[in-house]
Amino acid sequence: MRLMLFFDLPMNTRKERRAYSRFRKYLISNGFTMVQFSVYSKIFPNRSALDTYMMTLRQNLPFHGSVRAMAVTEKQYNKMYLLVGDKTVTENTLTDNTMVIL
Repeated sequence: MRLMLFFDLPMNTRKERRAYSRFRKYLISNGFTMVQFSVYSKIFPNRSALDTYMMTLRQNLPFHGSVRAMAVTEKQYNKMYLLVGDKTVTENTLTDNTMVIL
């Protein structure tokens, strides 16, 4: 399973920029990788682990803005169309395989 996280946070004031930065750093420190600006993903071994993590994520959300989450299977994620550009190095490296060869 892959959790896709989409967010649009206000960045008009210093306090809002700080909230954005904290949220983004939280995502990165918890294993999320950036797919595009304000679109992050994280791989989970199963639906149960994803549902458990969602409770933790809800406790770390910013107060303002829009944050959406969507769970997709690896098969669905791999069927995503890439219309312009190339996959990032991170996307090519991180898959649902348990062994990564460096």
